Amino acid sequence: MPAERLTRGVTTAPSTGIVHLGLGAFFRAFGCVYVADAMQASGGNWGIVGVSLRNPNTRDALRPQQWAYTSVTLAPDGPQTRTINVLNNVLVAPEDPEAVLATMADPAVKVVSLTVTEKGYCHNPATGALNFDHPDIVHDLSHDLPRSAPGYIVRALQRRRVAGVAPFTVLTCDNLPNNGPLVRNIVLDLARRIDPQLADWIAAEGRFPATMVDRITPATTDADIASVERLTGSYDAAPVMHEPFRQWAVQDDFVNGDRPDLAAAGAQLVDNVTAFEDMKLRMLNGTHSALAYLGYLSGHETISDTVADPVFAAYVRQCWSEIIPAVDAPDGVSLSAYADALFDRYSNPAIRHRTWQIAMDGSQKLPQRLLGTLRENLAAGRDSPALCLAVAGWMRYVAGTDEAGAPIDVRDPLADLLRDRATDTPARTVAALLAVPQVFPADLATHLAGPVTDAAALLWSKGARVAAHQVTS
Repeated sequence: MPAERLTRGVTTAPSTGIVHLGLGAFFRAFGCVYVADAMQASGGNWGIVGVSLRNPNTRDALRPQQWAYTSVTLAPDGPQTRTINVLNNVLVAPEDPEAVLATMADPAVKVVSLTVTEKGYCHNPATGALNFDHPDIVHDLSHDLPRSAPGYIVRALQRRRVAGVAPFTVLTCDNLPNNGPLVRNIVLDLARRIDPQLADWIAAEGRFPATMVDRITPATTDADIASVERLTGSYDAAPVMHEPFRQWAVQDDFVNGDRPDLAAAGAQLVDNVTAFEDMKLRMLNGTHSALAYLGYLSGHETISDTVADPVFAAYVRQCWSEIIPAVDAPDGVSLSAYADALFDRYSNPAIRHRTWQIAMDGSQKLPQRLLGTLRENLAAGRDSPALCLAVAGWMRYVAGTDEAGAPIDVRDPLADLLRDRATDTPARTVAALLAVPQVFPADLATHLAGPVTDAAALLWSKGARVAAHQVTS
């Protein structure tokens, strides 16, 4: 007999105070859980309306469940489940952009948060500037009903200004360096093109706190859904699976101070997030990408599989030895201890975080995850053989075939361009891809040419696993 569908039950829903753009598995496993804990500790009307910017899948899965879903902590000693009830609705932007704008313009909404991935900001990752040639931005400049995340923010703020309503706080939760100021600049760039006075108002009254978010959240599979049904006795079409660890550092700079009591939920409210952000982007996200490309090319399906291979266990340690000199530790944090903790998290066999999933959108990720560290090491005269091999691994991956010649399903906004630039030799491939300005600033490309070409020659001739072994020997 099939299990009954999960529902909200008798729980009274909190009023909406947050709109979240890009309601994927990560925010439901992370931000929604923090907000639930904050309201449990201190109350407040911080219910969340989620917005899907591309398709209705999340809405269609959650609506029959009255927006409730199961959060599953994948601990090494077994899974732990919890029902999360903070969602009040999920809107699908392409179906009804007016409903999204009306909700964001509601005076009761105090925070608009985002997890739209790096590519969702429609910017040039190499420079941080808004890409005015992006098709969604071209559309948003000439239409009141937008398509892009920056477009929704600007048009909703425009409505609030006309109505005499204070702006909402824009709280980005994506892995971007200096993410609050970066998103502020993107929003202001777009607003200035639409209405310079609107841009002045946003600059004066708006708030864009920087954040650092951290919780490994693999994509949910059909097997996960079946497992959750066995664990709970209820059918949930949209559970989220995540590791036990979580960390949220948030710059405490909100419009009128309006926010959930995140500190009561365990978040770190700080004046400056930069040190936390830099540490996480370089030490976690940077090595995640390195392991994703080289692990995938070596035939490893997940990160835990990859670091279970002693060659890649040594390789990731070498990466950290190259990264740590370029990182300023947050107060009271040992970077070597942080690296040890990361290795333990990567090794958790309950976390099936696929190398292919992490490898997606690499053209948007490399500048902040790897290239910043490489730039600082080059300036300091420090060699970075493991990190240069990671860049070469990305180049081999986006060329579109693996080491056995089988095609790779490369998911990247620049996939066609990158594949067309890749050639039959490592040296020519490196030269062609280093010349892609959306990824590599010209001055950095010049200095990377030698070491990345050397790494690529090793990778192409010996394969990823042998290459990883040689750079640690």
